[in-house]
Amino acid sequence: MWSTFIVQDEESRPSAAAGGGAGTLAGMMGVRTGGGKWRTRASSPSGNALSESQEGKIKLAFFIATVGITLTVLGVGTEFWVELAQSKGFHNNQTCLAAHYGLWKSCTKMLWVADVDPERESCGPLDLPGESNCTFFKFYTTGENTVLFQKTPAKNLTVMSAMLAVFGLFLMLMGAVCIIMAISKGVQFFLKPASVCFTLSGVLVFLSLIVFHQSVLSFLASDHTIPLHYELSWSVTCVGCAGAMLVVAGASFLLLALPYSPWEKCLPCRNNDS
Repeated sequence: MWSTFIVQDEESRPSAAAGGGAGTLAGMMGVRTGGGKWRTRASSPSGNALSESQEGKIKLAFFIATVGITLTVLGVGTEFWVELAQSKGFHNNQTCLAAHYGLWKSCTKMLWVADVDPERESCGPLDLPGESNCTFFKFYTTGENTVLFQKTPAKNLTVMSAMLAVFGLFLMLMGAVCIIMAISKGVQFFLKPASVCFTLSGVLVFLSLIVFHQSVLSFLASDHTIPLHYELSWSVTCVGCAGAMLVVAGASFLLLALPYSPWEKCLPCRNNDS
């Protein structure tokens, strides 16, 4: 009897151990499964994750913003914001003087009157061959103003225009960082701050153009002894196009950040009205 009891007891131990091990393994897998499910819910698209179509739209809007940033850098870094030219017969000699300047420096160029178009009243254009001389504005460093054609540019307005453009570039950089994080993390959270940054940067770029134009008008009104012809040049065109692109990109990011599609909201209403 005792031998039979010992044999039965020894046979029951592996089964109990197997059952306990299976229960422990099931418990561990249950915990892991629960944790896995919890992680899946945390990373599952709950209105904040980006779908493939949304990511494609974001990249397209970011491409527009990148073109706007490039045009802004090109326009701000060049000195072809305004071209100034005196009458080609002002000095009644063989040469005439033309100039152009931007936010940071000014350039003067001596042209030959014989090279100027006979139908043109003013000296120019600036792409004609001639002797050129460029200097940076000193009022950023020493405070000394620059004299062109016996006129002085409005220092305060020029500095304000430059500061607006630089602050706009800073906002563009912040917006680009937000979009890169939104694409890399796959969340919509960064779209709204990016929209604000790009829209404000576009507005600041337009304000910079307006202030610069006022500085040009103030420059022309500072002295009337030398009549000048002026026209805004290609740098202003670059900055203006950049401002429009940045505003469009900012509005696009704002629409993509909405929890619903405006088209899906509007189109059913149109179908119901029809």
